Amino acid sequence: MNKIRRHDEIVVIAGKDRGKRGKVTQVRSDGRLIVEGVNMVKRHQRANPGRNQPGEIIEREAPIQISNVAIWNTETEKGDRVGFVFDAEGNKQRIFKSNRKPVDV
Repeated sequence: MNKIRRHDEIVVIAGKDRGKRGKVTQVRSDGRLIVEGVNMVKRHQRANPGRNQPGEIIEREAPIQISNVAIWNTETEKGDRVGFVFDAEGNKQRIFKSNRKPVDV
């Protein structure tokens, strides 16, 4: 079970976009994430005359290392670490380390 999942709100804790927040749109198997509005890069798109598509410069999100982000805790208004506990039924559950509240509510 991953500590950060798709649709989690995260905050960047290292790098050029430090302090920015966004939602995770994709979790990749190589330990990187795609986060909306974070780590934006410009990509030069070649024209394709067959599809009648002009050349252009596209701005899109690039992957960011999972170690450079922290999950956003709305209660404390800060980035937080994630831990795991088992509930009464024996199901594994994610919790915030700072206040021991469940992440998935």
